Amino acid sequence: MDFTIEKYNELLAALRRHNSVSLRHDVDLRPDFSLRIAKVEASAGFKATYYFRTVQESYDENIIRQIVALGHRAGYHYECLTTCNGNAEAAYNDFCRNLEKLRKVVPITTACAHGSPRSPYNSQDLWKQYDIRALGIDYEPMLDTDFSRTLYLTDTGRRWDGYNVIVRDKVPMYQEQWNAEGLAFHSTDDIILALNNPQHPIHRKELLVNTHPQRWMPFGIQWMAEASLQQAKNIAKRVIVIARH
Repeated sequence: MDFTIEKYNELLAALRRHNSVSLRHDVDLRPDFSLRIAKVEASAGFKATYYFRTVQESYDENIIRQIVALGHRAGYHYECLTTCNGNAEAAYNDFCRNLEKLRKVVPITTACAHGSPRSPYNSQDLWKQYDIRALGIDYEPMLDTDFSRTLYLTDTGRRWDGYNVIVRDKVPMYQEQWNAEGLAFHSTDDIILALNNPQHPIHRKELLVNTHPQRWMPFGIQWMAEASLQQAKNIAKRVIVIARH
């Protein structure tokens, strides 16, 4: 059964076989689920970066502090161009306010844009006009990672090969190359099998692994509800992707 806590533990065990892994989490919803995953990772000896939105469904100062206390890093999961309807000046001011709000809780030196698939605005575009470094942000994973050396794996869409339905959380410049090299995976088991094979080309790349902790839970009613909801979301995202092309 995929997207369970047990399966995540199996993934972590397999990731130990790789010599260069960065773990990233987008806390879109259910910060309590993120704390659960953070404890699992800490017990397994992993440190990750958790990106928090500043909306009610993601932002919980007590949980943010607990996750950082476990040895993990917190970042800002910004969506300011969306919330400010494309107004760059307002978006920049919004980014600064929310960044300071988070910094009153824990140190923040990394930020990553929330995909906001229904929005016509890509919040990463803000940095075409403003300097994110001037705000003390030293790493924006989708802007600063060298994807010629790094394979990006994300569970966006509740699958690992959702790039056809993902609106923004993908690396189009390299995806076809990765597919041709045998670096496209559908399930978590597919990734685990690759990691457990020392001859697999996955070991020739650095890894940036992004998960959404609200997807990972014990099997049960909540698991089935999340699976059904994500299936409906993927259909809607595919329509958006087609419409924008």
